[in-house]
Amino acid sequence: MTTSTADDRPGGLLAWQWSRYPSGHRNRKNLLAHALTAPVYLAGTVALVAGPFAGAPWLSLAGLAAMGGVMFIQGRTHRVEQGRPSPFRSPLDLVQRLFVEQWVTFPRYVLSGEFARAWRGEPAKAP
Repeated sequence: MTTSTADDRPGGLLAWQWSRYPSGHRNRKNLLAHALTAPVYLAGTVALVAGPFAGAPWLSLAGLAAMGGVMFIQGRTHRVEQGRPSPFRSPLDLVQRLFVEQWVTFPRYVLSGEFARAWRGEPAKAP
């Protein structure tokens, strides 16, 4: 018999992150920070990868700086949420979770209507 903890990831990272996402994204300050910074993270990721192909190492550095700035801002605004993120297991876990959040989970949150419900203060739909 196994017991479940807050750090278990049933169904894998995507399912686990999605199941926990609404409880950690309800506060308007945090929602606004995510809405403004998620596109910056996406652009930073593209710049990081494109830099070597464009022969512009500065572009990769700028992309990395943008991604780091987004991580800092979102980390600060997560402090206002009642639902706190689970601790990161390792530096690799931090990178994986943030990448998946910015590229998959946050866009899904917006497109599903959950972002709008949270902004209006309505309860989240069950995952």
